[in-house]
Amino acid sequence: MGHREDLLEGAKKCLVEKGFVRTTARDIVSASGTNLASIGYHYGSKDALLTEAFIGLIEEWGAVFQDGLAGEGGSLERFRALWEGVLAQHEKSAPVWAASLEVALGRDQRPELRAMLAASQAEGRRGLISMLTGTPEGELDERDVRTLGSFYQALLNGLMIQWLFDPESAATAEEFTEGMRRAAEAMTRPQEQTGGGGRPTP
Repeated sequence: MGHREDLLEGAKKCLVEKGFVRTTARDIVSASGTNLASIGYHYGSKDALLTEAFIGLIEEWGAVFQDGLAGEGGSLERFRALWEGVLAQHEKSAPVWAASLEVALGRDQRPELRAMLAASQAEGRRGLISMLTGTPEGELDERDVRTLGSFYQALLNGLMIQWLFDPESAATAEEFTEGMRRAAEAMTRPQEQTGGGGRPTP
């Protein structure tokens, strides 16, 4: 590998071990066996390198589950299979999600990095739709990304926050799938079939 690839792999390693905020340029250089000048030459800045490394980690994370979803049917089954995979691979998944939350909760501490990650949101949503519906990314339009993609992203982000906060109380794949099914049924049920005060009947 050349310095560019070495830097990327070193940055991925640092993100998993230290997260965005605590990773320094010297950490990346040490992990990659390169030099400080290489970061600016190949990526422009440390934050740009870390952003590309984070996107790479997300892509690798998704690839782990893509093959396992190939034989699944509808979206509920595919989401259940995806969440089962997340839980089974929690040691690898947790650092990736923790790193993204670190930036999200940092408010204005790292505006350049936040802007770079925000720019990658559409790509992530498009990938989630493809994983969870089996639809090729090339067939998805902007409305798909902003509606279905945002919905899937919110669900997955919420699940990971629950798991990071307290793995023992986080919903299992079976529980979450059942919750999604019940919510969908409640939202599509005619109004007259709801209980008192508009509460859906079980």
